[in-house]
Amino acid sequence: MNTIRNSIALLLISAFLISCGSPNPKKKAETPTKKLSAIFDTDANNELDDQHALAYLFSNRDYFDIKAVTVNATRNGGGIDGHFEEAQRIMKLFKVGEYIPLFKGANKSFLEIENDLGNPSFDGFEAVDFIISEAKNSANEKLVVIAVGKLTNLALALKKDPSIAANIRLVWLGANYPDPGEYNLEDDIPSMNYVLETDIEFEMVTVRYGKPSGTDAVKITQEEVNQNMPGLGPTIDTPIIGRHGGSFDNFGDYSVNLFSQIDLHGNPPSRSLFDMAAVAIVKDPNWAKATEIPCPIMIDKRWVEQPDNTRKITIWEHFDAENILADFYATLKN
Repeated sequence: MNTIRNSIALLLISAFLISCGSPNPKKKAETPTKKLSAIFDTDANNELDDQHALAYLFSNRDYFDIKAVTVNATRNGGGIDGHFEEAQRIMKLFKVGEYIPLFKGANKSFLEIENDLGNPSFDGFEAVDFIISEAKNSANEKLVVIAVGKLTNLALALKKDPSIAANIRLVWLGANYPDPGEYNLEDDIPSMNYVLETDIEFEMVTVRYGKPSGTDAVKITQEEVNQNMPGLGPTIDTPIIGRHGGSFDNFGDYSVNLFSQIDLHGNPPSRSLFDMAAVAIVKDPNWAKATEIPCPIMIDKRWVEQPDNTRKITIWEHFDAENILADFYATLKN
């Protein structure tokens, strides 16, 4: 009898210890009953977070109905052709090029292009016209545009056809709000201000360099890359040639190469996957905190608050880096 009691006691203690030993279990996003229609707008050749965001997006096609990838050119990564070619490499690695279209967008800035919209072949027309067309087809359910570069393509689309604002949910990786600065923002501030002044549903996924509250905190080290990434993703028959040279038949090996060719920061040295985090919080909003605020505007590279503004936008901050990165690795493994 004592033996039975002891066994029961041990089982109860074990169950208690197991429950207490995992206070923060990995959260798994629930597969949606209906996929989100999405366009991914990227400066793909800028650094390396765009490529990882694309890899994560393509690995989550049970969550996203990817209508297209559109590219724009920011001040790093060369002209529009360089960004197009890098996005094309990632699409080949995930075998999606045959059924997900890739369009060239703006090479120049919003103010340089806006007065040329009457020309059928204006700078960026392929991406801009597709965004307009797809938004018009999304009257019953909003088209999600995940933008991880400058907002030129979106601003031009809204300028050319303001009616599409009601049909788009814009999730933009950009800004250190409420602080000034940030690469995507500063590459075309007028485009951001123009978009903010429309009625489009606007969600700002904050960057906040050097602070734990922004996507800057979603970072990985070279050691983590070398340990986790090799071999991840599908294997293709005809390898791509990477932007730094070399031949690759899967994304994981290409990721290792990209990290080996870029400067790392901090202690331990690491690199943030800003853009990938933007895709992650669309997949699972529980992986960050969303706050609605009166829409501000930027003047002379400084944010100006407008507390009486009835126009509201959403700010995303405090990202769950552990769960986002765990899901990134798990998704690519599967």
